[in-house]
Order: sequence, then C-alpha cells, then structure tokens
Amino acid sequence: MENIRLAIPKETVSSMPTVKFEGGIQVVDTIEKARVALRQLSRAGIVGFDTETRPSFHKGRLHKVALMQLATDDFCFLFRLNKLGMFDLLKDFLQNPDIMKIGLSVRDDFNVLGRSGEITPQGFVELQSFVKQYSIADTSLQKIYAIVFGERISKSQRLSNWEAESLSPEQQSYAAIDAWACLRLYRYLRDGFFDPAASPYIAPEPPAPQQPA
Repeated sequence: MENIRLAIPKETVSSMPTVKFEGGIQVVDTIEKARVALRQLSRAGIVGFDTETRPSFHKGRLHKVALMQLATDDFCFLFRLNKLGMFDLLKDFLQNPDIMKIGLSVRDDFNVLGRSGEITPQGFVELQSFVKQYSIADTSLQKIYAIVFGERISKSQRLSNWEAESLSPEQQSYAAIDAWACLRLYRYLRDGFFDPAASPYIAPEPPAPQQPA
C-alpha cells in the first residue's frame, strides 16, 4: 500500500454519527475494587488503555493523571488515580509484558504518569505507529476511528474536571470510549477486516515537482 495515503477532513468527521459505548462501566475507587478489576483484565490478556488529566488553564501548573481507563471488548474499568495513587498492583499490571495494552500517544501518557511514581511500561502497542502499515496518515484517535468505522468519537468532555468528587455519566462514557476504541481498532485492523484500497478517504497524490524549462 505504498502509494496510498488515507486522511479525512475534520468537516467530514463532524458530520458522522456519534460512537456509543454499549458495554459495562465501573468506577474503581478502592484498592479492593482495583484488585478484582485487575484480575479480570489480566485474564483478558489484551486491553485498551487511556488516561485523563485535569486540564490546567494556568501556565506552568501541571496536574497528575486523574483517571486511567482499561477496557476489554465489552467492559471498561475507570481507575480514579487521584484517589488511589499509583499503587503496586496497577504498577505490576502496566509493567507486565505478557498483557497487551493498546493505546494512542502512550509516551505522552507515561510522561504525565511519571509524576505519580516511577514506571517502566511493558506490553504496550502504540496505535499511531501501528496504523501506518494500513496507510492511515492521520494520528488522532478521532480521525483514525472515523476512517476505519465511519463514526465520530465525541470530544465534548475532554476539558472537564477529571478530579471531580464523582464522575458524571457523560464523563464515564467519554473515558470508556477512548480506551475501548483503541482496542477495537487494533483488533479490526490486525484481523484483516480493513482494506485501505477500498477506503473513500484516499488522499490525492501531491503534484509532481515541475522540471525546469
């Protein structure tokens, strides 16, 4: 697929139907809940991964990761790290090379997670790199998902307060979709269900450079 490049305009994405997550969601805010959740996630062997951080509207003020989302095909656990901190069980999960974690911009996530303690992540797949072999040039999760599935991931909750006392249903749904979408994309592409040559989003070839007269 060397000569194909897939890219989608923002206007096209905005006109698409919105993705809905039909699976279960559980907020994990105690170590006991976390122990049960991580046991279930470990059995899955492959999960979607994402994080949310409270936005900072003041230059130089940085927040720690408030939420970590880990999703299977039909369930997402929302770990409230602002309440739990980076505890050993979660650290072991993130450092386990035998459990695949599919995420997007994971280096950025771990740069922020580094504020909560030293972690050596293992078993991670970077979706931005993975999709290149399918001729997808866009790098945002919203655009990649739109190219592959023809649906729009809403970003309406991105700048909400992820350290709020309780997460609203809208926040929970938004957070779950981001992690679940990473896993769904990876499985769909890996299993050969996407044909780049049949995509309606093939970008036109750039004009050849003109030869001097």
